[in-house]
Amino acid sequence: MPPFALLHRDGADHVDVLTGDVVTVAALADIPLTPGRPGPQTLALVPYRQIAERGFACVDDDAPLECLRIASRTTRPLAEIVAELPETPVALRNGGFDLSDEAYGEIVAEVLRDEIGRGEGANFVIHRVYTADVDGDPLAAARSAFRRLLTHEQGAYWTFLVHTGTRTLVGATPERHVSVADGLTMMNPISGTFRHDGTRELIDFLADRKEIDELYMVLDEELKMMAAVAEQGGQVVGPYLKRMAHLTHTEYLLAGRGSLDVREVLRATMFAPTVTGSPVENACRVIARHERRGRGYYAGVLALLGHDDEGRQTLDAPILIRTAEISPAGRLRVPVGATLVRHSTPAGEVAETHTKAAGVLAALGASSLRRPPVRPSDDDPAIQAALAARNDGLARFWLDQRHPGALTVPGLDGRTAVIVDNEDTFTAMLAHQLKALGLAVTVVPWTVPVVPPADLVVVGPGPGDPGSDDPKMRRVRALVAELLATRQPLLAVCLGHQVLSAALGLRLHRRDSPYQGVARDITLFGAVRRVGFYSSFTALSADDVLGTAYGEVQIARDEADGTVHALRGQGFAGVQFHPESVLSADGITVLTELIPPLVTQVISPASLG
Repeated sequence: MPPFALLHRDGADHVDVLTGDVVTVAALADIPLTPGRPGPQTLALVPYRQIAERGFACVDDDAPLECLRIASRTTRPLAEIVAELPETPVALRNGGFDLSDEAYGEIVAEVLRDEIGRGEGANFVIHRVYTADVDGDPLAAARSAFRRLLTHEQGAYWTFLVHTGTRTLVGATPERHVSVADGLTMMNPISGTFRHDGTRELIDFLADRKEIDELYMVLDEELKMMAAVAEQGGQVVGPYLKRMAHLTHTEYLLAGRGSLDVREVLRATMFAPTVTGSPVENACRVIARHERRGRGYYAGVLALLGHDDEGRQTLDAPILIRTAEISPAGRLRVPVGATLVRHSTPAGEVAETHTKAAGVLAALGASSLRRPPVRPSDDDPAIQAALAARNDGLARFWLDQRHPGALTVPGLDGRTAVIVDNEDTFTAMLAHQLKALGLAVTVVPWTVPVVPPADLVVVGPGPGDPGSDDPKMRRVRALVAELLATRQPLLAVCLGHQVLSAALGLRLHRRDSPYQGVARDITLFGAVRRVGFYSSFTALSADDVLGTAYGEVQIARDEADGTVHALRGQGFAGVQFHPESVLSADGITVLTELIPPLVTQVISPASLG
């Protein structure tokens, strides 16, 4: 059969029917998109291996970037499409996960211990694959599964059937990755999983610390991406419930104005932290280490590209999850993953992968498929109050609209800052905050041979052990030493702070438990501030004041265990937390207090408290 695609969007009363020819391209920039008639022009099937375009690690499985060049697009009533699709049950043979529950649980334990525990990141997504053989015509099986998903699933962002000739994909994905319409770029971080199995109440799920932290961490990570593709970063809206037939998620929406080519938006946002982890670059290394096989199209995107009536580019790209791939020979693959955070347990994450696979497998006949149960109203006051409470203590910088210049600090207006990115694009969020304060900001990678001159150098966050001998850590240590020696005004954040602390003579310590995605109130130079931490290492100090070769240094520390939250001296300061994080309710206030004395290299008596 010639290539085609059937696309249904949540709440629509119709299905888009696309036909055309399929071409394979090497890179996202090569996806066909030429100015012309309004409407969708290309449907791109983007595999996970395209993450290599960002220079990130992956196991290369040669999955092609296939593009359906749309020659015809029609819309047909949903009921009409459903009536034409077969109701024949799909027969599967030799079904099972490629990794046993025990083997998958062992990988979960390894990642918790060896990766999150050692500061390699805040969360990671590890996948497993249900495989089986489909009896009969694979395309007929996919059409039958598509019908059952249309009639039995609910809440999917896209329900789709795509046939390229070399593969068939059918699924019901809950999650928009990124879209561009009317000049507005939107992303949709979804995380936290409530299973409809009767084992707990929804209100208890909404109060569960693990589920809350899981959503916050992916929110932070997608804000990093929005900061790279939207002119003012992303504004946070929500949270909401994303209800599906077998489970319910929690979600936020992010929105911001941008003008990038939509193919560049795709490249800059590969791929969602909900299917990789954070920080994304190191998460890709962790995935490659522990999965040791390619992902195919799992965690990639379907991307519908075109133009609107005014000639502006458009993009709608859902994430390829809850999706089955069927080969022409009838081999079935259903990849699913779980987000591992510091609260995770192997048993809990094993159960989550079974739940996530249930909807697609049921549509394919591997388990029973029931019509969605009658659900409690989303208007339940207790549910709405629990959702609203999710935003208590979050940074209003990312939640509120504001006029340009509203946060400008007169002493910073027109000054310059260079941020050194140590493989964590929290730096993109930090850049937006510094710009809001009035600074002109440049972000450079840690590999840059010479840091450009500026009024302020910010040595940013990044994954890893600050005491290790890898090239990045050697470079960061050398840079901090140089900045101190030359009296260059310096702000150090998280990893940068740890390296600065060691350079000043403080001892570094690996925390007994990871401090990833933790928000807490701390005393910061006489004031209580709410801030967010993403770290496994910390500096220790027994004193509030430290004498150094660079002058007296003030220490803000935890009185209970001596962990250093922040420090400041003549022309330099460091913070262990992330002022740019959505978890840091007082982050912009902290920057407003710390930075002005640095760029003038004068610390006033008032600021010393």
